[in-house]
Amino acid sequence: MPSFWSDFLQPPLSGIAFGVTAVAAIFGFISGSAFFAIWAERKVSARMQDRLGPTRVGPFGLLQSLADGIKLISKEDHAPAGADRLLFRLAPYLAFCAAFCGYIALPFGAGLVAAELSVGAFFMLAVLSSEVFGVVLAGYASANKWSLFGGVREAAQVVSYEVPRALCVVVPVCVTGTLNLTTIGTQQAGWFWGWNLFHDPFTFLAFFVFFVTATASCKRAPFDLAEAESELVAGFLTEYSGFRWSIFFLAEYGSMFAVSGLAALLFLGGWHTGVLPFEPTAEWGFWLGNLLNLAVFAAKCWALVLVMMWMRWSLPRLRIDQVMTTCLQYFLPIACALLVGVCLWQLLAPPAVTAATRYVLAFGTLGALLLLVASVLRPPAAAGPAGHLPGAWAGRATPLTAGRK
Repeated sequence: MPSFWSDFLQPPLSGIAFGVTAVAAIFGFISGSAFFAIWAERKVSARMQDRLGPTRVGPFGLLQSLADGIKLISKEDHAPAGADRLLFRLAPYLAFCAAFCGYIALPFGAGLVAAELSVGAFFMLAVLSSEVFGVVLAGYASANKWSLFGGVREAAQVVSYEVPRALCVVVPVCVTGTLNLTTIGTQQAGWFWGWNLFHDPFTFLAFFVFFVTATASCKRAPFDLAEAESELVAGFLTEYSGFRWSIFFLAEYGSMFAVSGLAALLFLGGWHTGVLPFEPTAEWGFWLGNLLNLAVFAAKCWALVLVMMWMRWSLPRLRIDQVMTTCLQYFLPIACALLVGVCLWQLLAPPAVTAATRYVLAFGTLGALLLLVASVLRPPAAAGPAGHLPGAWAGRATPLTAGRK
């Protein structure tokens, strides 16, 4: 990218042009992802609740996000009388900047990154964690005790879950020997059994622990204790409306995609398809190869984001004591055990055992996924006779007809 601009502009203008292009591309990607995520969230929840979701605003309801955005912009935007107006107005943008900065070190393909950092993995963890500052400031500046409680609870949750999440990041780092995300992605080129996910049992389990702790760090259900409506109204968002309210949710969806991208790079082969034995940019050139890389990477990230949505509409919200207990008594010891285990595996496991483990984990996971897809695509059981229940309850009368003769 910098060499592209250097053909037309001289330094330092070429560097400035590259920076502006990267910022515009990242912001457009986050905005477009949030636009689609709002629609997908409504559709996923509707399908799981046997509803249709948005259908009237554009084809398949795709313009529902645009309608929501217009509504939020047109709503009155005000601050409470006792609020610290400077901090109140600043908090949403701090939260969004944290999510935005994570994309600086996130490679979408081979060399397709805004800034290639030698410590890219920990840089992403650090800047994504700073979103909590915007949350705490929003609660503190709102002059509302429920907002303050929600902000404090969110800070406690995020800081706690950062520890096992960071330990899970160290697991694939021990395998690859680098914190550079581009290098980690490049090392997983080739067939899918070469992904870090299938390197050994410890990296395999670390992926699931990382994904759950990352979901908690994004304030997603069942870990959305900062916005527990039954206890704290809307938490730190209670006093926000209109455009600033939407900025908080833009930051949330941006963080969801960023942590999904980090998971894809660390465990799921990054931008590699897993079915090509070569790096696409090496065979087809930088732009054409990275076009495929970008599509594959985005597909993996969106699959993980949809799983987060699936979890939100499937699982009940946990209590604050359950959330903290799950982290400190379960995830933290498990993450420590996985880190020690992968270090011992690297030192003691023979190459033949490592290779055999890769194949067992890879093809076992592939078989499980095929069974899952087959069960989802299987046609539903035929409905029973009128007045009777279908499926496993076939032949049993319903409560409405049980008393009839």
